[in-house]
Amino acid sequence: MGKGRRFWLEEAVDIAAKEAAWAVELQGVCKTYVTGAGEFSALKGVNLTVAAGEFVAVIGKSGSGKSTLINMITGIDRPTAGEVWVAGTPVHRLSENQSAIWRGRTVGVVFQFFQLLPTLTALENVMLPMDFCNVHAWEERPQRALDLLELVGVADQADKLPANLSGGQQQRVAIARSLANDPPLLVADEPTGNLDTQTAEAVIALFKRLSQAGKTIIMVTHDGELARQGSRIVTVAEGRILEADGAAADG
Repeated sequence: MGKGRRFWLEEAVDIAAKEAAWAVELQGVCKTYVTGAGEFSALKGVNLTVAAGEFVAVIGKSGSGKSTLINMITGIDRPTAGEVWVAGTPVHRLSENQSAIWRGRTVGVVFQFFQLLPTLTALENVMLPMDFCNVHAWEERPQRALDLLELVGVADQADKLPANLSGGQQQRVAIARSLANDPPLLVADEPTGNLDTQTAEAVIALFKRLSQAGKTIIMVTHDGELARQGSRIVTVAEGRILEADGAAADG
């Protein structure tokens, strides 16, 4: 048995209790970057817990640490110090390869600029994560992708290329794609930044339905009005976490 396989078997035993407690848990997370001008602390001892099924909106000024926080949770980057647990997995311990495999199956990511492949239809874009992670039987993937497009209200656009879709339709396809492997966690980074107000509200309504169905959602947004539609607002300021009422939530 290979070392990587042993890692997963050993960790599955160790993390069982944590998996039942929180969908996301950050403990004393610090992130320091070394630049030409010296060291810069993007996160400073952050503690944060998110329960399964919560819809958390993360707000803060540019440079406050929002993107770094999201990168810690999705495993795109790793902390300088502290622990990051997501869906029972110690993300801070994963190698780059392990992190990529874990992320493909556990975290759905929605971006501001959609990032759909322009040469693939909406249906094919939604199927892509299933192909990459080899999730679901090959013959089941088209119907599952169509079901997800139906869920987000654009099944009638399944055979169209992204260039032939509106911005709102592209974002809905991107959300369907993020759900392709049925991840327990959905992370959205400014998902309404390029949408008009009505379409943005429709996307938030969709997130609320997904949360009510059991998905854990963490959304970064600059729009305070949209943020208030989540179950909780977390404010990031100078690398630290503040709760919605302004009280410090970390040490």
